[in-house]
Amino acid sequence: MKKAVKWVLIIGGSLCVAILLVLILVPAFVDIAKYKPEIEKKVSQATGRSFSVGDDLSLTLFPWAGVALADLKLGNPPGFTTPNFLSIDTFEVRIKLLPLLTSFGKNIQVSRFVIDAPKIILEKKKNGKTNWENIGGATAPKSQPKATPKSTPESQGFSLESLVVGEFAITNGNLLWVDHSSDQKQEISNLDIKLKEVSLDKPIKIELATQMNAKPLQLKGRIGPLGKKVGEGTIPFDLAIDALQTLDLKIKGQVSDPAKTPRFDLSIDISEFSPRKLLSELGQAFPVQTTDPKALSRLMFNAQLNGSTKKLVVKNAELTLDDTHIQLSATAKDFAKPDLAFKLNLDQIDLDRYLPPKSENEPSKAAKTPTARKATDYGPLRRLILDGTVNINKAIIQKAKVENLHLKISARNGILKMDPVKMRLYQGDLALKTVMDVRQNTPKNNVALQANNIQVGPLLKDVLEKDLMEGTFNANAAIGMIGEAPEQIKRTLNGNGNLSFTDGAILGIDLAGMVRNVASAFGLAESPAQKPRTDFAELNIPFRIINGIFKTPKSNMASPLLRILAIGQADLVKETLDFRVEPKFVATLVGQGDQAQRSGLMVPVIVSGTFASPSFRPDMEALVKKRVDKEIQKVIEKNESLKNLLPGKGKSGEEASPIGETFKGLMKELPFGKKK
Repeated sequence: MKKAVKWVLIIGGSLCVAILLVLILVPAFVDIAKYKPEIEKKVSQATGRSFSVGDDLSLTLFPWAGVALADLKLGNPPGFTTPNFLSIDTFEVRIKLLPLLTSFGKNIQVSRFVIDAPKIILEKKKNGKTNWENIGGATAPKSQPKATPKSTPESQGFSLESLVVGEFAITNGNLLWVDHSSDQKQEISNLDIKLKEVSLDKPIKIELATQMNAKPLQLKGRIGPLGKKVGEGTIPFDLAIDALQTLDLKIKGQVSDPAKTPRFDLSIDISEFSPRKLLSELGQAFPVQTTDPKALSRLMFNAQLNGSTKKLVVKNAELTLDDTHIQLSATAKDFAKPDLAFKLNLDQIDLDRYLPPKSENEPSKAAKTPTARKATDYGPLRRLILDGTVNINKAIIQKAKVENLHLKISARNGILKMDPVKMRLYQGDLALKTVMDVRQNTPKNNVALQANNIQVGPLLKDVLEKDLMEGTFNANAAIGMIGEAPEQIKRTLNGNGNLSFTDGAILGIDLAGMVRNVASAFGLAESPAQKPRTDFAELNIPFRIINGIFKTPKSNMASPLLRILAIGQADLVKETLDFRVEPKFVATLVGQGDQAQRSGLMVPVIVSGTFASPSFRPDMEALVKKRVDKEIQKVIEKNESLKNLLPGKGKSGEEASPIGETFKGLMKELPFGKKK
């Protein structure tokens, strides 16, 4: 028995010695360089690109299994400006062989893994073709997948007993991006990546230093411990990025079971920086133009994020954008639909700052030519599930100052709702409800509006930069529309409502003066020293909109000297006006509650023209028909300017014709009657 054991040990020892001798002597006697053509051929066939290796090749097998290559080059397809897609000066890897063999691949000890001077050139041609397409050659036809037995829990994953890496480094790297279609060029140079203290039971230190377009970028941090079961368990990490001496980003958290059911829980902290300065350091133009050239100059962000491949949760997010502080919480799940919920709070924001600036050379409306609109794909909106709220303490929207804005938005099955939308607006309240239906290819919109006690003067002055009206505004309206192009929306506007103004004035028009003074109505009186105005106690405008035509059947205004009735319409498509205003002159200053009929001179006013250039003129024909010849005759006789315009007696001494007979001739001489 002893002799048998002795011979087994002798034979086993001899085999080990023989194996060691083979491992030591094979590299010394085998010329690996003669296999270079075969290596180049195999890589070229696998990638579909030309491949070459320099003559400096070396191989070791004991005590370290290692290979060293130099001057590796992977070529570009024909038609690109550079011959190589990838080049590497030297590549060396050394792994301790005996622990690897005796542990059946579960004990990995790497002495050295170094790639020096890798260079990758990513190039995009003007026709959109890139040099990284189709690496690997033509795709082989897919074969019918074979049924495989379900793996047991014990067979899933891969375990390591030990992993130790002495030196892991990528040095002097270079990545160049060239886009000939947009004449853009980006370069990452002097790239150095080092991993230190690489093992399974300790955090791995990461150091990255490079330059982006000659500007410094650094990353430092730790990842791990990784654990012995690769891709399982919880892997913590803590990373800090310093980009271009402008951006300071910290990411800290953990990833769980990345190989099976990956989940993450992390915090992001971005210190205050300027997006404009960051892009300037990269040599890039800012991608958007804003009315305020200083907008988007200050940004800061921090948040807690957790989730998986099926869900994302954002908690305690805080964003500072210029002078605006934002708080956000959000949840996203079922990303294919998707299903979103959020709550957004802002302290203040001037949205006008972020709008595109108005072009001084913007073509006039007449010069604009209609362009074909690409059909909008509403598929994503039909799938969208959304529940969100927005609260803004103060905002400026289209120059209007808004306070305490509260908005709730929801979406289900192609119907998007904003209900309610509430805000304080110029000492009053505005409430909106909107519904957008995109279940069909042409969207339908319905809007309900209610306004209470809004001071219209400051509102119009801020929004239009004009003094048009004063008073307190109230409104109720419900309007529907179809389409997405402005012209289509105008043609399909339908609805009704009532607009009400109290204790105010219409600025720029003196209706009372037109009633009291026919010469003023005719445009023959001297211009007043003060800006004309029509004061009123009440102005009510009931309306209907039918296919883009705004109609008011009986708008009325009550003022100290006037009772006014207005009837007519405004064509929202053609932007034209057609109204007739009948003011009743009241001979007393009794309060506006007085409903008694008063005697006075009735001077109807015709409002016509366009939205941009409205015109006002007295309706003289109506005066004649209503037989007020004597009243007008008295006014004309007292006014030399009007008297000289009358045909009749004059210097010839002939008796003047009745005003009804001479109206046509008079109209031709008056400013509003002259033909252009």
